[in-house]
Amino acid sequence: MDTIAAIATGKVPTAIGVIRVSGPGTDAVLNRVFCPKCRKIVSELEPRKLFLGDLLDAQGRVLDSGMAVRFPAPGSYTGEDSAELHCHGSPVAMGEILSALFAAGARQARAGEFTKRAFLNGKLDLTQAEAVIDLIDAETPAAARNAAAQLDGALGRALSGVYDALTAMASQFYAVVDYPDEDIEDLELDEIKSSLRQSDEVLTRLLATCGRGRLLKSGVRTAIVGRPNAGKSSLLNALAGFDRCLVTDVPGTTRDTVEESVLCGGVLLRLIDTAGIRDTEDRVEKLGVERSKVALKSADLALAVVDGTALVNAAAGFAVFSPEDYTALELAAACPHWILVVSKSDLMGVSVPIPKIPPALANPPAASVCVSSATGEGLDVLENAVAALFPTDAGNPGELLTDPRQTDAVSRARDAIRRGLNALESGLTPDVILTDTEEAMNALGELTGRTAREDIVSAIFSRFCVGK
Repeated sequence: MDTIAAIATGKVPTAIGVIRVSGPGTDAVLNRVFCPKCRKIVSELEPRKLFLGDLLDAQGRVLDSGMAVRFPAPGSYTGEDSAELHCHGSPVAMGEILSALFAAGARQARAGEFTKRAFLNGKLDLTQAEAVIDLIDAETPAAARNAAAQLDGALGRALSGVYDALTAMASQFYAVVDYPDEDIEDLELDEIKSSLRQSDEVLTRLLATCGRGRLLKSGVRTAIVGRPNAGKSSLLNALAGFDRCLVTDVPGTTRDTVEESVLCGGVLLRLIDTAGIRDTEDRVEKLGVERSKVALKSADLALAVVDGTALVNAAAGFAVFSPEDYTALELAAACPHWILVVSKSDLMGVSVPIPKIPPALANPPAASVCVSSATGEGLDVLENAVAALFPTDAGNPGELLTDPRQTDAVSRARDAIRRGLNALESGLTPDVILTDTEEAMNALGELTGRTAREDIVSAIFSRFCVGK
């Protein structure tokens, strides 16, 4: 392989900038760009120890004072000779140093190429490589913890037991068939069934995590629904911590969906403020209402907001929903999860009971809370309700399937194992499940990278930034 280099700390000014180099010519390239104060040549510098020196541009002029650290193969991130240059984080200075590295024989690293080399050199499997980008992109502490555990190999270890069991089974079959004269003990039928059932249990447990893994990584798509002036935009602003939406007392102010990401109870919510649900002749507002209904169909969670100041029936003295409120509740109840939010609690004056949910709604709310977006009262109760719906600490960290590719591979492996089990339980001889066993192994191999096609590998690493 050739020698690659890239800026690892981005293109904005920072206190410290890092430039990475990897490949067989690392020492030779650095020797022309870095001049140690200790007067040694780069290859003589002690590995994994920072050394102070001058950083030179392509003409050999001193550009900055910085440090270098060497990571000889195979004890490096990529598994090959590598190094890092640490300098002041001036984009101009780092660009000049990078140009000097190119002039010395390195080339620009492609997106994700350092991690791809780590994979190709056996330092990481594909699940760990995917965890690198997940850790970089993590938007919540829980997502970061899961990615870190997956980077440590938690998912790979969970899968290796299944893969090794299938490998042992297949190799035993082939040994008996290929060497009939040898004294090789045949596998017992009960032993085969037991192994397949255990593998099925492991993969089923992993598949059960894919929904939670998706929400942990991508966030909970949350639609805020209610009639005009119910307090939807004010709630989004209160949760976001700034005025993301325009708020007025004019009904129909929000005419399109407005999106914002917030942390609520430690859960990442992709909030969608929708147009007020009502019958209207205004063409623009009508389009907004239709978009609101579309947003609700794809939502994981709905926050059904009703105006607390409009709940009191002065004549009867009890709280009731308006027809428009009820329409919003029906739409919210069609989501997998929903929470009833009674807004404007600071303006209600007297304590108004939350109305009973109409029995016609087959899906009751997970919680009912009173909040004031103006004072913040009740927002902590809402956060606790969201946290209870989407716990971030359930299960084993690192064993969540967070990517559709992972879910597809595990699903295909489990389907193949179940076909094999069904064949055995139908009375067929053990040798007929060899095809199913090998199909399951290939699917798991795609997941970890043992049998992944080049186009799959390239697609994974194309998601990375340059320098990683």
